[in-house]
Amino acid sequence: MPDIRLKAALFICALSAICLFLWLISGKTVALVTFSIGLLVYLISHIAWLHRLHIWFKTPVLKDIPEGSGVWEDVFTALLQYERNNITNQTQLSSALERFTLTANAIPDGLVILGASNEIEWCTPHAENQLGLALSMDKNLPIVNLIRDSHFIAYLYSDDYSEPFKLKSWQKPELVYEIQLIRFGANQKLLICRDMTQLEKVEVMRRDFIANVSHELRTPLTVVGGFLETLGDMQGAIPDAIKSYFGMMQEQTNRMRRIIEDLLTLSKIESNVEEPENTEIDMPRLLKQLQNDALGLSHSLYKTKHVIELEIDQTLKVTGAQSELQSALSNLVSNAVRYTPKGGKIAISWHRQNEQAVFAVRDTGIGIEQQHIERLTERFYRVDRGRSRETGGTGLGLSIVKHILIRHQAKLEISSEVGVGSTFSVLFPKSRVVQTLQLK
Repeated sequence: MPDIRLKAALFICALSAICLFLWLISGKTVALVTFSIGLLVYLISHIAWLHRLHIWFKTPVLKDIPEGSGVWEDVFTALLQYERNNITNQTQLSSALERFTLTANAIPDGLVILGASNEIEWCTPHAENQLGLALSMDKNLPIVNLIRDSHFIAYLYSDDYSEPFKLKSWQKPELVYEIQLIRFGANQKLLICRDMTQLEKVEVMRRDFIANVSHELRTPLTVVGGFLETLGDMQGAIPDAIKSYFGMMQEQTNRMRRIIEDLLTLSKIESNVEEPENTEIDMPRLLKQLQNDALGLSHSLYKTKHVIELEIDQTLKVTGAQSELQSALSNLVSNAVRYTPKGGKIAISWHRQNEQAVFAVRDTGIGIEQQHIERLTERFYRVDRGRSRETGGTGLGLSIVKHILIRHQAKLEISSEVGVGSTFSVLFPKSRVVQTLQLK
């Protein structure tokens, strides 16, 4: 562009110089006529090149681009270079798009791109087979028009995609898919559909195995425990030299029975696909009961009582299955008692945070190192195995808590500092919060 402007300026300067010379030697009229003719020729030549450029734009074939002359040589050269770059970029873009399509189609998971209004913009053949879509017909249609499962629609509009969602195929009920939504771009979403049928079958087999084995072990352990209790109560039936062994046998039998009971509880919760009860729970009353239970446990374990404080919003309640939530919250409180040295302090709070209801247990116990926190809800995972056995833990409590909270769409958050204490918080969603008026 600078070269074009320079050539045009040089032409005007040369034409002006010629006209000035003619004016000096021949008078104004000759100079004016000469300037007008020169300017007219200059304009006609530009119009001619513009016409050729206009004709070329109608069928822009690279090999047919005019060569040009003067300033137009630079114009057509720049245009030629631009068109070559454009063709190169288009080739590269087409190649990249082809590679992306081949890669996306090779992934066994189904992929769907959703627009701002959850309309289908693109999907892979795997997604078409899994979700019953047809891109040629369903493009730009809202996905809720095609997948009418109420749980999927609730998940789609919940705006909380931190956890995947399991969807049973309406075409083949034996198939189970895992749906995960990921936000990207300008209000777009990537839907990933994964076939979890085989893993789900393995999980069902595992749950059934644990439930069956637990049931089978319950009866012999009850018999063994009964005989040990009977022998222990019989005067002179056990020699004094081996009485301590019978006490150890009784203690371990009771521990095994507690583990089996927890396994059965966990298996029952995991296999229960029905929605939990939706009754309104009197949380202030429930938390007061948890405080009394914690004081009793504190006395039985340490022959003293911890300082257990309550901070409750009397107007705040939630809906759910009371027996399940009582079990989960009680487990968190009893853990705080078990892992807080005697004389320590435990604070139980129940309050509203933004639009959620939060139950929190804060203790001044031994604390937990950060590398253990993510695994605390795994079955039988223990930070300190020896201490867990001493306090009567089974290693299943937090796993039970996790699954109960999942059933109630709640979350468990854990923060801890070694030597300072831990805080276990349960966050209930807005949909389960009930705010009542407090009567004076």
